[in-house]
Amino acid sequence: MLTERIEGKWIDCFVNTFTLCGVHQGERVAILSETLSRQVNVHLSELALLRLGARPIHVVVPTPPQQIDVPIRSTGCSVAIGGNEAVIAALSACGFVVDCTVEGTMHAPELPQVLQAGARVLYVSNEHPEILERCAPSLPVRARFESALRKLTAARMMTVTSAAGTKLQIRVENAPAGGGWGAIDAAGSMDHWPGGLVACFPTANAINGTLVMDRGDINLTFKRHMESPVRLVIENDYVTRVEGDGLDAELMRSYFAGWRDNNAYSAAHVGFGLNTGARWDSMTMYDRGDHNGVEQRVFGGNFLYSTGANEFAGRYTLGHFDLPIRNCTIALDDEIVVRHGVLQGDLA
Repeated sequence: MLTERIEGKWIDCFVNTFTLCGVHQGERVAILSETLSRQVNVHLSELALLRLGARPIHVVVPTPPQQIDVPIRSTGCSVAIGGNEAVIAALSACGFVVDCTVEGTMHAPELPQVLQAGARVLYVSNEHPEILERCAPSLPVRARFESALRKLTAARMMTVTSAAGTKLQIRVENAPAGGGWGAIDAAGSMDHWPGGLVACFPTANAINGTLVMDRGDINLTFKRHMESPVRLVIENDYVTRVEGDGLDAELMRSYFAGWRDNNAYSAAHVGFGLNTGARWDSMTMYDRGDHNGVEQRVFGGNFLYSTGANEFAGRYTLGHFDLPIRNCTIALDDEIVVRHGVLQGDLA
């Protein structure tokens, strides 16, 4: 396990990221954490904010007890705030919020109220600082994201194919789209670091076809590279069959079934990675406790398929898989934006 301590270079990295977020002298900033948060990132956030002349406060809540018998990982839906109005009020009173919760508040029910108050929220993913350093936000990633978002927002259909056998048709017309580039400077908005992802939440009955996870693709809920192919048959947004005779398929079938909730099989969001500085293979270099897998969500050219809650389709569940797939070709209507896992055109 890597050592976690304060390093000057990491303070510099946090300063640069918060500068891209528009943090300024005298700005009120909340650092939101929980008792099981990675403390080195909490401390680095405070030191960087003080160097910028901001006025940080700490909002710390106890990590809540486990409520179910299935381990919850990789959801982006922290339950640490627990509807506490005092916490929401404190966050809403600040111009910038550094989210250091374990799971992140991207899909937390309290987030809309904080954003409506005008706060900028940056989720600092629960990673070792070395990963944050390697995947720091940059203006080229921002340019790719803004272009990709325009393309996705204008498209009606996303088509995804691969030599491994993936063949998906996804209706993305009117699907709420977003993502980010790793920093946030617009009031009432959120991003996550590492960043570099464009994604959308398709409306109901929008996805049909077959998704094949091949060797080297990633199941981020398990923080595991696939070692044997798994074939997911998807009908009207729901995984109806998990095919494969290896351990990877068996683990997925077991975890899906463990929720005893049909919505755990449904589609959450789809998108593709834009961060050419992130690496699909870096996960092999870290112990599982050292990383949160966000780098693998954003590496350039991956197709990200996620199962679980999708409020825009009226589906709610705690079950969640994030599945970055390599070597796919992705088309938005007639424009190929990723070819065999490589970003194309102005996204390259």
